[in-house]
Amino acid sequence: MQHVTIPQDRIGVLVGEGGETMREIESKAEVRLDIDSETGSVAVETVGDPILGLKGPEIVKAIGRGFRPDDALRLLDNDVMMLEIVDIDAAARNKNDLRRQKGRLIGENGRTRELMEELTGASVVIYGSTLGIIGRPNEVSAVRRAAEMILDGSPHGSVYSFLERRRTEMKQQELSYHEFPG
Repeated sequence: MQHVTIPQDRIGVLVGEGGETMREIESKAEVRLDIDSETGSVAVETVGDPILGLKGPEIVKAIGRGFRPDDALRLLDNDVMMLEIVDIDAAARNKNDLRRQKGRLIGENGRTRELMEELTGASVVIYGSTLGIIGRPNEVSAVRRAAEMILDGSPHGSVYSFLERRRTEMKQQELSYHEFPG
């Protein structure tokens, strides 16, 4: 059994309307969730396939970090899907700087965050003082690097160019991987 603590305002999302989301997570990840709505503590117990059960705490953590349940359940799509949390607070000097850094990551009308998702295929969420990424290792790596560039003060244009180059590289890797040798 593992314990994950999530923010109070995310408990409703984890439970879902009438417990629907909680039941879906329990059935797909083959776990049992015991949610303490007062403390935000969630006990995750594996009841079926132990390999699937390992993803249960990750799914709960992802929902706690601001992902929609559908995006969090992408962690079950295949064995290589992963969740990574980047601490924006570590790159900020104070509260005002944190707000500015979050604004740079989100972009005008959410455009920067959207482009990170579109150009890599990963799911990206900025919640509290963290940036959450769900995707394959190469997608997560590309988003993490783009976020680091933005937090280091790189112009958005150069970050977008980097993401477009990475998308092209990822597509070529995918094509060469599926190439028929005969």
